[in-house]
Amino acid sequence: MLTKAKSAETVGANVHKGNGTSERLKGGGIFTVRCHTKDGNLKWEKKSHNLVVNIGLADMNTRYFKGSGYTAAWYIGIYGSAASNNPSSTDTMSSHAGWTEVTAYSNATRPAATFGAATTADPSVIANSASPAQFLINASANVGGAFLTSGDLPGGTSGTLFSASDFAAPGDRVVQNGDVLFVTYTFSLDAA
Repeated sequence: MLTKAKSAETVGANVHKGNGTSERLKGGGIFTVRCHTKDGNLKWEKKSHNLVVNIGLADMNTRYFKGSGYTAAWYIGIYGSAASNNPSSTDTMSSHAGWTEVTAYSNATRPAATFGAATTADPSVIANSASPAQFLINASANVGGAFLTSGDLPGGTSGTLFSASDFAAPGDRVVQNGDVLFVTYTFSLDAA
């Protein structure tokens, strides 16, 4: 009697990718600039989306997650006309080759951006709409955009540049002695 045995071994494996949580945050702002004549008549209005620059993003993260004793002090500036008014993500207050600040106003400092309370919805929105920044224009100039900074000195290069916004077509706008610019900045954070 002859006995034969046959055996086989099978090994199987499965790999499953874990579906972890992933959150992203999207932030952006809009500058609304209204120009009124010395008589209070609306001369022009412009809304434009901003570019939050790299140093602004880093500052926001640092202040929120690492900061202690932080007091917000933000100011709005305006910049002039040119074909190359192009804010760049690498711009800072001391280096922004794509634009030049306009200081044709009688304010002693850049106007403060006094923000109200942020909404608790998604997106969360904060703005200085209850108290727009005011520029008391004292000379003719062309205005091509606006920016948000922590530095208050007109024409100064200190402080943190947060964002800048170039006016979209038709672009630059004229201001004259006696005009008043009212600038509102609205910033939104969205859990994208």
